[in-house]
Amino acid sequence: MAIEEPKYTVIEKSSGSNNIELRAYEAKIIAEVTVSGTMDEAGSKGFKLIVDYIFGNNTTTAGANKTISMTAPVAMKPAPQKISMTAPVTLQAEPEQEKEGKGESAQEATTENKQWRMHFVMPSEYSLETLPKPNNPAVTLREIPAKNYAAIRFSGFTGEKKVAKKTAELITWLEGKGILATGEPELARYNPPWTLPFWRRNEIIIAY
Repeated sequence: MAIEEPKYTVIEKSSGSNNIELRAYEAKIIAEVTVSGTMDEAGSKGFKLIVDYIFGNNTTTAGANKTISMTAPVAMKPAPQKISMTAPVTLQAEPEQEKEGKGESAQEATTENKQWRMHFVMPSEYSLETLPKPNNPAVTLREIPAKNYAAIRFSGFTGEKKVAKKTAELITWLEGKGILATGEPELARYNPPWTLPFWRRNEIIIAY
């Protein structure tokens, strides 16, 4: 099934086996929500809100509603006020949490009751003027200008430990090349949840 993806040009590919690319993305329009909870909880809440919008909870200029084609990937990241720009996406803790202990239980606590932003990229046929307006005020539409991103690709599940590991790998690679990240790490998932783990395409992307 052909699903539209954001358009980009590959600037550079890593020479090793870590599946890292530098990309120049074209401008795009996104439908975005901000939700709270753990990464998994926020992912589920955000997905339902945006799917509700693209499946018809919207209003066109003619006063009707319209179904918008699904695109890939579904992307999410911590809301800016909740995480340091250069920290791995799942490891930034509040000071009192850092004092509670170490290990898996401490890592799990770091994402509780945090705010996350999730978005879908809208099909390229639309502009902000022609997109149906969301009926739910929790869904907002905005344009992201053309921008460069670094991306690391991986398969399998997107648990917090694996996301943190891949984010750290990407940041380390960028630092080794003297490239400064200018945005928050985003988790991008390209496949529906019933896809077998080894067929899944996931990415961590960071603006630079």
